[in-house]
Amino acid sequence: MSKVILTHEVTGLGAPGDVIEVKNGYARNYLVPKGFAVVWTRGGEKQVEQIKAARAARALHTLEDAQALKANLEQGKVKLTVKAGREGRLFGSVKTTDIAAAVSAAGVGEIDKRKVEIPNPIKATGDHKVIVRLHDEVSATITLQVVAAK
Repeated sequence: MSKVILTHEVTGLGAPGDVIEVKNGYARNYLVPKGFAVVWTRGGEKQVEQIKAARAARALHTLEDAQALKANLEQGKVKLTVKAGREGRLFGSVKTTDIAAAVSAAGVGEIDKRKVEIPNPIKATGDHKVIVRLHDEVSATITLQVVAAK
């Protein structure tokens, strides 16, 4: 088992700044190369406080703010215009950055791209469900309407 410090939120493992133990191969082949974690060292403990401070600055401060934003996000559809072929297949797929920008453009609120979870890759036009983790206890489900650019 390897001890690592998470630098990004990893679903099922923890949040940035958490010190966790995972199997050696998982840490060596996935978490560390992708930048989701760094190997734990005594000097690395100093990074934990910096990571937690940065996370707290980005996080919504209260549960009430998160619930208010959830209500705004779930009220209607968020429209995203992308390049697509004749049959509605996209050239590529929709990224979390695109979704965060579309939510901002729709005027329903500001979300962090790192908090967006796409259950299945979005590679076609139509309506899709996307999950946004707003707070430790609050998640919102957005209906994303993907339309082809003219």
